[in-house]
Amino acid sequence: MDLKEKIVIESLKLFSLKGFLNTSIHDILEAANTSKGGFYNHFETKEELFFAVLSEAKRIWRGATLAGLDQVEKPVEKVKKLLENYRDRYLKDKTNFPGGCIFVALSVELDDQKPALSRELNKGFSGLKAMIKKLLDQGKKSGELKRDVDTKAVTEMIFAGMLGASVIYGMEKSNASLDQTIGSLIEYLDKLAL
Repeated sequence: MDLKEKIVIESLKLFSLKGFLNTSIHDILEAANTSKGGFYNHFETKEELFFAVLSEAKRIWRGATLAGLDQVEKPVEKVKKLLENYRDRYLKDKTNFPGGCIFVALSVELDDQKPALSRELNKGFSGLKAMIKKLLDQGKKSGELKRDVDTKAVTEMIFAGMLGASVIYGMEKSNASLDQTIGSLIEYLDKLAL
């Protein structure tokens, strides 16, 4: 791993634990075991580092959360698999995200303080909702879901449940509580099936 990658990986962990605003350049230098020159040789500003960290966080999220979805045939089953992966492979990933879901933490923190950075996070949220809705629409069309299911409302409920699970897990660090919350979303989907 080169120095730039190390700075990004260590910053990802720090942002997960402390947030963007509460993580100082000194914190980053210490965690990456580098100097100011080492840092500024790769990043002009902390905001530039933010985008590199966000890109890495998205890469890890996609790898964890979308794992195996291409092997699932039915669209609603894909949503369930996504929820299971989100719970087991993403939220419980203490190596990369020791503080919990970095996207939720940064979104709340940066909304008022750094709206341009917050907008970048919201693009990811919009993309996730669009993917869930598309899968639910496909499930409704294929007869996997009841005809009267409002896929937009269900998407919002699933998305809100995922965010809620992230926040609660970040506070309680309880696998049992997380399993129950995500399990409830999966059960809800089962009740909408034909």
